[in-house]
Amino acid sequence: MRITHFEEIEAWKVARQLTNSAYDATDGLLFDRDTALRRQIRTAATSIMANIAEGFDASSHAEFARFLRISRRSATELQSHLYVAIDRRYIEQKQFDRIYKDTNRVKRLLGGFLRYLKNPKPGSPNVERRT
Repeated sequence: MRITHFEEIEAWKVARQLTNSAYDATDGLLFDRDTALRRQIRTAATSIMANIAEGFDASSHAEFARFLRISRRSATELQSHLYVAIDRRYIEQKQFDRIYKDTNRVKRLLGGFLRYLKNPKPGSPNVERRT
């Protein structure tokens, strides 16, 4: 299997779902009082998928890996912001748990992709960037 579009990357697909969940969670009236936190949560979530996409067009595996590491750090940032949201009672525990779990899933997928880029194994998916 050859990955030819960033939309085919599983981590990007999950990050897209995660971004929509983050937007849905921050649509509530409680976030109207804290627009800075709303913006931080949305920016961190969007950064996850954006860095995967941006890195896909990198000129080397090493550069792509750098973008994936930035994406993973954005996921950790999102998790930190979720604690503020739950502590301030802007989101319910169920939303927190679901988004936090999905963020961990993205981080695991990114970790696997980083390991692959470091040491590709025969028979593994190839990454072929469009130029």
